[in-house]
Amino acid sequence: MIRRDGALGELLTADAGGPPRADARRNVERLVEAARAAVAEVGVEVTAHEIARRAGVGIGTFYRRLASREALLEAVLNEVLGEAADVGRRALDDPDPWRSFETFAAAYTRLRAESCGIREAVGGACGSGLDAILGELQELIQRLVERAQAAGVMRADLAWQDVPFLLAAVATGERTLRLRAGGEQWERNLRVVLDGLRAPASGPVPGEPPAAD
Repeated sequence: MIRRDGALGELLTADAGGPPRADARRNVERLVEAARAAVAEVGVEVTAHEIARRAGVGIGTFYRRLASREALLEAVLNEVLGEAADVGRRALDDPDPWRSFETFAAAYTRLRAESCGIREAVGGACGSGLDAILGELQELIQRLVERAQAAGVMRADLAWQDVPFLLAAVATGERTLRLRAGGEQWERNLRVVLDGLRAPASGPVPGEPPAAD
């Protein structure tokens, strides 16, 4: 469900003298849903025309209801990254330091693997509009890593700053060297990375290995 607070809530443009009409709200919700899907599939360069087409509205409706394409994308990316931060905050409540890190790592890596736009956004493609949420994610990773290291369940010879790069390396492309990634490739990659981070035990690698294309 689309949350109505924060930047996404502000996208609802009010009619003069009162709240936005129900049909206007529905159009904005369609545009937000379309933008989320388009950002995942296409990336942050997706056009306003493409988002409007996916939403089933005209480009005139897009610009009547929204300030700009950039404002919509910034709000959507903040919302999606905020969902990852929610997982991180909940994970910190788990008394098991390794399980809490693993829970966040899986959610964050899935997000990167499934959304082209999120991979671009965390790589700095969207300017300063995401600074706050990216800073929060940094802080969460640092706390989760240092907590696991203090408990002796994560190797101590890494800085927390290494971990975002390791998680980023998990989400690979679909093909390499004439090999096609398996359906659970990112999960296999993540398991190897997690086993490399953990002290001392390791777990089984999920899924099937890559296949010839």
